[in-house]
Amino acid sequence: MAWLHAAPKPPEGTRRAKAAAPAKALTRLERMKKDGIAPKMPSNPAPHIVARLIEIGITETTGMGPAPLSWREIDAWQRNTGVPLPPWEARLLRQLSLSYIAESRRAEDETCPPPWRAEVTQRELDVAEEKLRLVLG
Repeated sequence: MAWLHAAPKPPEGTRRAKAAAPAKALTRLERMKKDGIAPKMPSNPAPHIVARLIEIGITETTGMGPAPLSWREIDAWQRNTGVPLPPWEARLLRQLSLSYIAESRRAEDETCPPPWRAEVTQRELDVAEEKLRLVLG
């Protein structure tokens, strides 16, 4: 999810980076939707864990940017929902939050591949070819 939610940026120090307008860049997910490409996701053998992570909040917001879920936040979610988590699941949720932040930062590189493998669809090839034609003529 972090790779899809990242807004790729050109490498620092390049002309494209200097010329880039400070306007909000589109995330990969927004760009795919705009291009009519359905994002492919890897299989999820534990959807209930991902659902809990999303319900708690994938990350916390701080003055310095996103931070991983705190133990306090995970504990508060358990108390408020009445859903007791086994210790391994609480640790997993925190680790998933840490991994989401790390992948978000890594995925800001515009050449960053997705962390899963998926076959390229004909629509993706068509969109890439159309963009090349616009650039190369």
